[in-house]
Amino acid sequence: MDKAVKQQVIEQYGQSKRDTGSPEVQVAILTERINELTSHAAGNKHDYATRRGLLRLVVQRRRLLSYLSKKDADRYNKLIRSLGLRK
Repeated sequence: MDKAVKQQVIEQYGQSKRDTGSPEVQVAILTERINELTSHAAGNKHDYATRRGLLRLVVQRRRLLSYLSKKDADRYNKLIRSLGLRK
C-alpha cells in the first residue's frame, strides 16, 4: 500500500487527519492490505508465506472488530457497512 492510499484511508475513517490509532482506521488499513494480498494470492497459488501473512492480518482484523463491537455497537455497524464486510 502506498503512502497516498494510506493517508486517504486515515482521512476517511479517522477522527482527525492524524488519527491512526482508532479501531476504525486500523480495520480500514488492514482491509486494504487484505484486499491487495488476496489478489496477489489468487495469482500466485504456491506463495505460502503470503497466504500465512494474509491469515494473520484477517485474524488481527477480526480481533479489532470484536473489540469494537463490544465497546460501541453503533460504530461497529457503521464501519462494517462502509467497508462492505460481513458480520
